[in-house]
Amino acid sequence: MSQATYCKMWADAQKDLDILLQKEREEFLQPETNLGKVSKMLATSYIQYMEIFRSLAAAYDHLIHRQKRAAIRPVLDGVMGRILEIKMEMVKLDNSECQYLDDILMELNRPLEDIEIPIPKYFIEENLEVLQQREKTLDEILLNAGLLEQKPVEAMTLPEAIKLIQVAERARQGRSRARFMKKIYLEEKRTTKQEEQTGRSPDDAATCIQKVWRGYVQRKRIEKMREEEMIFLGITLPPHLEAASSFQKFAGKGKALQGDVQERQDEVSFKDKLRETEGLHIKETLQDQLSQCFTECRHITGRFPDYPPEKAGGSKAIFSEKTPEQVAEELAAKQEAEKAEQKGKDEKEQKEQAKEKKPQKAGKKVEDEGWKMGPSNFLSILEEGSSQFKVFWQNRDNESDFLQDHDPELIKEGKREEVEEEIRVQVAELMEEKLRNLKLHVDGEKVGTQKKGGKAEKAGKASAKKKIPEMERDLTPDRTIDSLYQELAEGGLLIKAQAVNLSDYIGNYDCVRSSLRGTGAQPLPSAPDVRQLVALYGILPLGSQMVHENAPLVKSVLLAGPAGVGKKMLVHAICTETGANLFNLSPSNVAGKYPGREGLLMMLHMVLKVGKELQPSVVWIGDTEKMFSKAAPKGEEEANSKRLGKMLPQFLKALKPKDRVLLVGTTTRPFEANIGPFCKVYQKIILIPAPDYMSRFALWKHFILQNGGAFSSLENLSCLAQVSDGFTQGQILDVVQTVLSELRLLQMPRKPLRTVEFATSLARHIPVYKEEQETFEVWYAKTPLGRAWSTALAEREAEDGKVKKGKGKK
Repeated sequence: MSQATYCKMWADAQKDLDILLQKEREEFLQPETNLGKVSKMLATSYIQYMEIFRSLAAAYDHLIHRQKRAAIRPVLDGVMGRILEIKMEMVKLDNSECQYLDDILMELNRPLEDIEIPIPKYFIEENLEVLQQREKTLDEILLNAGLLEQKPVEAMTLPEAIKLIQVAERARQGRSRARFMKKIYLEEKRTTKQEEQTGRSPDDAATCIQKVWRGYVQRKRIEKMREEEMIFLGITLPPHLEAASSFQKFAGKGKALQGDVQERQDEVSFKDKLRETEGLHIKETLQDQLSQCFTECRHITGRFPDYPPEKAGGSKAIFSEKTPEQVAEELAAKQEAEKAEQKGKDEKEQKEQAKEKKPQKAGKKVEDEGWKMGPSNFLSILEEGSSQFKVFWQNRDNESDFLQDHDPELIKEGKREEVEEEIRVQVAELMEEKLRNLKLHVDGEKVGTQKKGGKAEKAGKASAKKKIPEMERDLTPDRTIDSLYQELAEGGLLIKAQAVNLSDYIGNYDCVRSSLRGTGAQPLPSAPDVRQLVALYGILPLGSQMVHENAPLVKSVLLAGPAGVGKKMLVHAICTETGANLFNLSPSNVAGKYPGREGLLMMLHMVLKVGKELQPSVVWIGDTEKMFSKAAPKGEEEANSKRLGKMLPQFLKALKPKDRVLLVGTTTRPFEANIGPFCKVYQKIILIPAPDYMSRFALWKHFILQNGGAFSSLENLSCLAQVSDGFTQGQILDVVQTVLSELRLLQMPRKPLRTVEFATSLARHIPVYKEEQETFEVWYAKTPLGRAWSTALAEREAEDGKVKKGKGKK
């Protein structure tokens, strides 16, 4: 699609966003007691935000204009963050990670695919060079350490060698024959030339030249006429626009790297020109404003004012449009307010604690007021982005901008603020010195330097009294990040992530699950729900720094389910989609490395330090239930595992909102762990069941086609999906790869595939029985979210019972 199409897509998304923001101001800020209506409002906003997110992501990925991309980026991040906030509200309201959105989608006339979360390409593209260099470095370290398996050189068979020799010999014979024929042709041509030189007259030669020249002129004339006709019909562009068209065709591949470099150079030149042309005027204006303010303050108060400290805004406090009286009053009021705040802090805290001790009254107020949307960190960003779009981009003519060049006026506005800030700092130093001289010579005051040493010493003593947590101490101050990175890679703790995308997790929506809505059973996620939750809690926050800092913080995620449902694949997909480093702290991988408590502390410190410096990072713990096992440790390895499990809360506490580090645990037997500490470590728990019928149908079809097979009818696939009930994705893939061997693929043209072949191989695997699946569901009911679901269900049943009794009495 053309650039104009994506500009229109951006404009339509901004228009829909304005309507949605206005709707939120009217609905979400008003208390609502009907929880059903609240759930519908949240689900509708969630789907609409998802559509806006998809449009903005497509426009941002394909637009060439850097300034347009810079205008879209904060809005795109704000929409992502708003989706996470609404999802959190939906989880709190429903006490479940899975919501039934089928009815809302039908009302909005949207397909189920509209709630699939797109992954923005800029997560990888903007850091592509860094990621490629890091991958190359990791490969070299692993190869030198002998941890990277090289592809074995396959020996050539005898038929292949004979065929290769035959091809080379035939090629040699062809080349020799071509040389022989060329020699004969040149000899014949030489003889004809000699005959022409002796036999032709000058008139014949002139006629030949004229014929060639007239033919050349006529061909050029016809070619020009055809070009003019094509331009007239609108099939091709004029020559002066042809360069712009070719640039647009290949812009998606290179992302206009040369244009980006040229624009950066232009930005620097704009800044230098502004400094040369307007710098002197800005400096004189600021000095005149400060001098006038000093004079007026002395005329009113009888003395020169004190220069505002940097904490109070420095010279910015004077540059604001205020009178000298207001500036002097504000400086005095701030000093008094700071003293008053320190005295009144204790009284306010005591009052707040006294209010918190009355939960029953607070609960009644909440019930009376009803549900109300919590504060948002992204609405202000979205509103600001919408206003900037209306001012700068809404009425701009995009069709005439074929080259998609930058707008110099926008660059000047941004650079002018930077120039003013630089000059303000220089002027502040000069005027502060001038104020000291005025006080000394006019008022006779001696202004000494402020005693900052005492305050610094007190602050140093106060900070020294604070105890620094173990995980936040720098245990390796003398080592570089590269050396720590190399040690972790050589120790097998930093591994290479497999190139797997989230879309490779195959599965369709289960249309039958909506029938379980009235039974009161906890809804289990299907494959699309799993993809959605992994994208929301793992990929989007790790991919965007602004989203991670402002969205509801999720530091840890647990993927629980039977063996073969794709838990490890999802971990690698998170790393692939975000370009994150992958640290493997599984008990089996950590065994024998960094023994004792001090060793484990050093290991976690190194992982934390490297993960923060080279973020985003994913810390993966496979078989994480072993760290929280109910049984007593039998050996040193199990003792180290449990010791590491006790350190994980401190590890998570050391992670701040600015640190894009995610702890991901995978487990096949979560019911063997102590539920209390287990759930304290992992904030979000995603239970992944065995695939349903629709997902199994899609899996069989995808795996068979991927491995070179083909079915004559869909009835065979339907039969396989029915027979494989209870089998996991990994087992289905293993069956397909076993059946579709090289020999079987060669036999396919004369011997089509049959269902019996897959069923025979499938019988060798053990499925996930109903009892095992129920064990997972019982364990999930004991988690915080599962208990909240059970409590809410019991309250609804009690209310329904009261209503029925009341009707019976009547």
